[in-house]
Amino acid sequence: MEYRRLGKAGVKLSELSFGSWVTFGDQISDDVAEDLMIAAYEGGINFFDNAEGYAAGRSEEVMGKILTKLGWPRDTWLVSSKVYFGSAPEPKKPNQTGLSRKHVFEACHAALKRLNVDYLDLFFCHRPDPETPIEETVRVMSDLIAQGKVLYWGTSVWSDEEIMEAYTVARQYNLVPPTMEQPFYNALQREKVDIEYARLYKTVGIGTTTWSPLASGLLTGKYNDGLPQNARLSRESYGWLRDWVLKPERLDKVRAFGNLAKELNLSQSVLAIAWCLKNPHVSSVILGASKVHQLSENLKASDAAKKLTPDILNKIDEIFGNKPKEHSNADNH
Repeated sequence: MEYRRLGKAGVKLSELSFGSWVTFGDQISDDVAEDLMIAAYEGGINFFDNAEGYAAGRSEEVMGKILTKLGWPRDTWLVSSKVYFGSAPEPKKPNQTGLSRKHVFEACHAALKRLNVDYLDLFFCHRPDPETPIEETVRVMSDLIAQGKVLYWGTSVWSDEEIMEAYTVARQYNLVPPTMEQPFYNALQREKVDIEYARLYKTVGIGTTTWSPLASGLLTGKYNDGLPQNARLSRESYGWLRDWVLKPERLDKVRAFGNLAKELNLSQSVLAIAWCLKNPHVSSVILGASKVHQLSENLKASDAAKKLTPDILNKIDEIFGNKPKEHSNADNH
């Protein structure tokens, strides 16, 4: 496992991290969740990603109990939460969501309690809030850092303009600016990280903790022959995602990607994750898993990334119709 700086910040994250979205407190038992945390930690992962909105707070409760039980030294791991969607049951009351000073403040304290920690290493604004001035959100995040309840704050799926506005406001009022962004990123969805955020790496030194390296499972190849029984996408609530995944032209590209993976003697999952790791602007790739063997397989991406030559990367770009992007062939993190 390699470790990378979070943008220009001094803290280092494992290049592969582990997230609990749609699994902890929902799809899997607490015992399986514990086994996954152990496998991740023993595999070199030091960053565990979570959010108030995951399983209505239950995900953080499960992770908090596991972290307390295992008793790993606090200086060997980082944990995050995200604020915006809220953890209260539906229908939510007016101040139980969003990025107002009130909700951000209360969400931070609720996450600390659920995770059973004294501070959050990373605290993300899970989405932009059009109803709250960015200055209000920047100020409360800066205050939480001053109070020692948060070490670094950032954004998730914000536009480059919104991130720049937050950074500018912070500098204008001598507040703490955002350190990181958490966007989706994979060979099929690369515009935000590779194009939209390009100026942010140079101008403000933003770090990225990217998610969905497998494009909701599409890049694993499991949908090449249709929708498997009991697949997550078969659920009614995932209809919007199912329509995106199962487009014929997208599946054709994934099948070609699968052929390349076979030539390289890699699983499609490992190749897809390794591709993400070749981007020097990616601080950490968040993995999700419901079974230990899935996580163990995907952890192989660290070694696989070192073997991806420029020629292989160009082949992948050709398969997906991408313009060649900046890749890293050196361990410069």
